[in-house]
Amino acid sequence: MDEFWVFGYGSLMWNPGFEFLERAEALVHGYRRSLCVRSYVHRGTRDNPGLVLGLDRGGACRGMAFRISPDRWDEVIDYLRARELVTNVYLERRVRLQFAGGRRMEAITYVADRDHEQYAGTLDALAAARVVNEASGQSGPNDAYVFNTLAHLRQMGIRDHWLEQVVTEVARLRACSKSELPRPLRV
Repeated sequence: MDEFWVFGYGSLMWNPGFEFLERAEALVHGYRRSLCVRSYVHRGTRDNPGLVLGLDRGGACRGMAFRISPDRWDEVIDYLRARELVTNVYLERRVRLQFAGGRRMEAITYVADRDHEQYAGTLDALAAARVVNEASGQSGPNDAYVFNTLAHLRQMGIRDHWLEQVVTEVARLRACSKSELPRPLRV
C-alpha cells in the first residue's frame, strides 16, 4: 500500500487511540455495522453475554477512515492488533473505502469472524435489544455502550437505522417492564 488507512465503524471512530494524519468519513460496501459479537467480559459475562459491534457481511457501512504516517505504520498495526484481536473474534481484513467525491482507497479493518464462538449471528432489533437491556460486564451496562455509540454516530452525522431501532426497542422493553410493576394497594 502506498498509503495506510484504518477504517473504524464503532468506538475507533471517536476514540482511535493512535496518531493519524487525516480523518475522513468513508463508506465500505459488502459489510454492515451490527451488534453481532457476544461480549463475555466488558459488556456481559459468559453466563449473560452482552453484544458489541462487529462489521458483518452484507449491506454497507458508513464510518471513519484514518490515514497513518508511514513512520507509524508498525506502531499502529501493533496497537490495533492488541486492541481488536484479544479473543480473535475479529479478523483483520483489507477493504475498499469510498470517500465523498468518489475517491477510493484500501484500508485495514476488523470484521466479525462468523466461525468464532462469540459470533452472535444476525439478530433482529428486538432480539438484540433484549440482550442489551439485560447484560452488564466489567466496563459497565451493555445499554450504556449502545446508547453511547448511537450518540457518537449522531454527533458525527452518521445514521444507523438498525442501531436506532435497537435503542427504540430497549426503551420499549423498559416501558413495558415498568408498567408491569405491581400497583400500590389503596387503603
